Amino acid sequence: MAHIVSHNPAAVHPPAGGYSMGVELSQHRRLVFISGQVPEASDGAVPGGFEAQCEQAWRNVIEVLAAAGLGVEHLVKVTTFLTERTQVMPNRIIRGKVLGEHRPALTVVVVETVDSKWLLEIEAIAAE
Repeated sequence: MAHIVSHNPAAVHPPAGGYSMGVELSQHRRLVFISGQVPEASDGAVPGGFEAQCEQAWRNVIEVLAAAGLGVEHLVKVTTFLTERTQVMPNRIIRGKVLGEHRPALTVVVVETVDSKWLLEIEAIAAE
């Protein structure tokens, strides 16, 4: 497994929301790049409401990780694309439940998604 070190220098405002300002990898054997995961179940169904969609997108990320023999503890970078600023706090809460104490580097931006029924998309990088 990769040796993962978080860097949160005192000269930079401390991160809110459970993430690391920088993540250093050493001795990793492989990197897995996870394409943007949208909130669609395996049957193509899209749940209603932001929280349900966020949980589904995270389930999809977890499934891709599992297919590579990895778990959320292997995530080193997560980028979340939201469609509204009001989704920032619910996203933070759900992400916190998924990641627990793990603190990858994070980016959250507000965008317009390709399909208007998707309220978010999550892409990630994992290392082992």
